[in-house]
Parts: sequence; C-alpha cells; structure tokens
Amino acid sequence: MTAALVLEDGRVFPGEGFGAEGVSTGEIVFNTSMTGYQEILTDPSYHQQIVAMTVTHVGNTGVNLEDRESEKVWVAGFVVRSLSPIVSSWRNRGDLGAYLKENGVIGVSSVATRALVRHIREIGVMRAAVAHGQEAEDTDTLVDIARSSLDMSGANLVDDVTVREPFDWREESDAQWYGSHPTQAKRPLIVAYDYGIKRNILRMMTDRGLRVRVVPAWMPPADVLAMKPAGVFLSNGPGDPAAVEYAIANVQSLLGEAPIFGICLGHQILALALGGETEKMRFGHRGGNQPVKHLASGEVEIAAHNHGFAVSADSGLNGGEITHLNLNDNTVAGLRHRKLRAFSVQYHPEASPGPHDSFYLFDEFVDAVRSGR
Repeated sequence: MTAALVLEDGRVFPGEGFGAEGVSTGEIVFNTSMTGYQEILTDPSYHQQIVAMTVTHVGNTGVNLEDRESEKVWVAGFVVRSLSPIVSSWRNRGDLGAYLKENGVIGVSSVATRALVRHIREIGVMRAAVAHGQEAEDTDTLVDIARSSLDMSGANLVDDVTVREPFDWREESDAQWYGSHPTQAKRPLIVAYDYGIKRNILRMMTDRGLRVRVVPAWMPPADVLAMKPAGVFLSNGPGDPAAVEYAIANVQSLLGEAPIFGICLGHQILALALGGETEKMRFGHRGGNQPVKHLASGEVEIAAHNHGFAVSADSGLNGGEITHLNLNDNTVAGLRHRKLRAFSVQYHPEASPGPHDSFYLFDEFVDAVRSGR
C-alpha cells in the first residue's frame, strides 16, 4: 500500500498512489460514467469532492487539450479500481498519472471500488481523506483529518470557482462530434452567470447562433440588464445552493425581465428564487446513464447527472410546474414557470461526457430568446 482512501466513519480503502503526493480532503462521491474521466476531472462542480469511478479501467485514452471543461482539475482526489498501464488514443497528449501530478491532485488505484460504492449507497456520502506517500500509513490521523474537513451542507463553493471578470465566449463545438449548425445573421446576446460553468454549455449556445457573455456569479441584476440581454443563463456549479444567497436574490430580481434557462446548480438556484426548497441527497446522481421522464410528452431521455442536492418535490414554486422526473427515485429533474419565462433542468443536457438525448433544451432556449416567449 502506497496510498489510502479513509472515510470519516473509519472505513479504510488501501491502494496504490499515482499523481501528486500528500493528503487531501473532500466529500467522497462516485460516478457511473463509462468514459469521459478528463471532463469529470475538470468540471468545477466537483470542487471539494473526491471522485471514485465505478468503471473498472481508467486512463486508457490518456489526456488531451480538447476535452477539458475548464482550465484546471477541480476534484480533490481521484479513486479508481485499475489504472491502465497502456495509453492509446489518436488525440492523446499524455497519461493520466502525469496529468494529475501536474495539477497537484492525488490519485489512488487498486481500490475495491465496488465495496466502496456499496458502502456509500448504504451509509450515504461523507467526508473523506486521500493520502499518497508516507502519510497513508497513519490511518487514524487521516480519519481525524476527514472528520474535521468541510461539510458540503451549508457550503458556498461558488465563490471559489466563478470567473472574476466578464468575458465573451466565441468557440463553437467540433462539428465532427456534434454536427454543424446554420450560420445566423442575428446573434442575440445571452448573459451567462458563472457558478462553475462547463465549456460545452457555452459551445452549445454558441453553435445555435447566440452571443454569450460570461459574468461573475455575484454580478448585480442592474449590471446584467444594462447589457440588454435577450436571455439569461444560470450555470452548473459546486456546493449547497441554499448557501449562495446572493445568487438567489439576483435571480429573483431578474425573473420576468428576460427568458431564463438553468442547469444543475442553476436549476436549484431558480427553484429557490421561485420560493422552493432544496435538500441534500443521500448519495446523489453522478454519471451519464440516468433515465429522465419528460412529463408533458411521456418520453424518456438518458441524461448526464452530477449533483448531490435536489429540489424538494413538495416545495411551492409560486406558479411554477415540475416538467421532468428522474425515474430512478422520482426526484425533480426539471421545472418551468411559463408566466416568468423561466425553465431549468437538474441534469446536464450538454453531456460531455454523456448522451446527446437532451440537446433539444438548448433549442428551446434559443426559441424562447428569439421569440421573447
């Protein structure tokens, strides 16, 4: 054993270290995606979380510059069953171990991930510590470190990940993966609140003929409206949505001023702004294979999820309605307020990684922006 994952309840999972050395803490969660580990590593929504992959082999496609969802690796630690000794991909620019080391992130392989996931499903997510090197031998100290680390409930992590200054996004997605879109003569302006935004969200909107300006999470509504946006987007992000009080207040002020579309944390922020409530889930949804039912059509889409909080199903939305349900546990997966021209989903229609079943939501946002409805 050169590394270990230690949970706050005292459970120890020994393994072999890779990436950076030292000790790191975070909430231990698991992801059921079969591919896309680089997108997961660079998703700001995983800030302050240690991610365990349920897929057996990880690292076989290496890393590249194209699949990053942000400029850095955000996870607090990375846990896998088997780290592939072979890297093979025509886009490969390096191996996973070197990538984590360069970004100062601890990895632990040879972990009994099936036992770990069963434990999390039974007990629930909890605080944990990962150690690589000499520190991994003192598991009693690591348990104490885990127990004294950040509790995700009540944690505002948006301040850590949001952009500091507004900027315009212009990059479109690669047509070989997502197809081409007709050129639009008129490109309405969208203001995107950055709570921890993923790049593929920005690409999806740019592909569809929107001009996108990304702004800090705390930008006052008056400054947003001064830009005369045709629509407002609320992004994904980490932490407890109820703790981001300024974001809730900002969205309340913007309701009815322009069409609003929210994803993941943005969905939760919108629900709270409408008077709803959110709750901490036992172990959350994370992976690219979650079934979601669209209540109006009855159709089921397979979607990518990454969240540990959810909108309470019995909370009032002041005229809003629930539009989607997660079929695994019937949690709220989408909502809409027709009068205020706002809608949101708990999952990630941009995928990356994940299926493309939910791209239609970006088309609906574009239709709302262009029509004003």
